Amino acid sequence: MRVNYQDLAKTVAALTEGETDEVALMATLACELHHSDDRFDWTGFYRVTEPEVLKIGPYQGGHGCLVIPFARGVCGAAARANTVQLVEDVEAFPGHIACSSSTRSEIVLPVRNGAGAVIGVLDIDSDQPGAFAQEDADCLAALLESVFGGL
Repeated sequence: MRVNYQDLAKTVAALTEGETDEVALMATLACELHHSDDRFDWTGFYRVTEPEVLKIGPYQGGHGCLVIPFARGVCGAAARANTVQLVEDVEAFPGHIACSSSTRSEIVLPVRNGAGAVIGVLDIDSDQPGAFAQEDADCLAALLESVFGGL
């Protein structure tokens, strides 16, 4: 099953309407995303909890890494550069952190509040190589903006 981003956006909008708590929003979005697509093996958020540090937030799937510095891994790169990281082969990514041995590809997007500050990252791992495309990046970025852009 592949995600229908248009339907997902409607569902998420209905579920999150009026909510301003970042963790509640992350938990809801992680759940809805994880169950929307067979490619999504691990779906979750890492939150900026102190300067240059990400800590695990709400997620779906197996255990994740608890702490990721901005200087390491795909999540760190997304937070540090404030850009989407679309990785077709995690083994080829310099400094990749193997939180799960089953991960083959990954997409990580910065999560920004209404002021444009990075408050975390959305991390989606797949056990399939090359699982993500630019369409996923564009649609997920729009979804994150609709959920967190007003905070």
